[in-house]
Amino acid sequence: MNDRPPNYITPAGLRALHERYEHLFGDERPKLVEVISWAAGNGDRSENGDYIYGRKKLREIDRELGHLSRRMKAAKVVDPAHQADRSRVWFGATVTLVDEDDKERVVTLIGEDEADAGQGRISWRSPLARALKGATIGDVRRVDLPAGPKEWEVLGISYPAG
Repeated sequence: MNDRPPNYITPAGLRALHERYEHLFGDERPKLVEVISWAAGNGDRSENGDYIYGRKKLREIDRELGHLSRRMKAAKVVDPAHQADRSRVWFGATVTLVDEDDKERVVTLIGEDEADAGQGRISWRSPLARALKGATIGDVRRVDLPAGPKEWEVLGISYPAG
């Protein structure tokens, strides 16, 4: 039995995974197979850099294709634009926070495959996202971070237009 939680993802996140898969499978891989075939026809493969590098790169692409395929198969698409309870923080919410030092931060809770902390897009499984789950405006949530505990107050909650 699989005890792993679902791979929640936004429609845009699933689209990005699919586009990456199509790019690798439809563009990168065929070009690389062509180079490998050409290099293989040049004789001794043991000292043929194009052949050796091409095979290595092909294995990397095939590994990534397998990973993308598994992630897309396990994906459970959740459209934040259709969130019924917009007064609380749930998957897909964009949350404006303020910490004890009055520093504001805006984060959006999204799927693991689309997270980019530098852009304020955090995984719904991250410590901050888990602490914010179900919060309303005005709630203060404590997050245990590697540097120590930190408190955040929720200033605003928004969802994409539906």
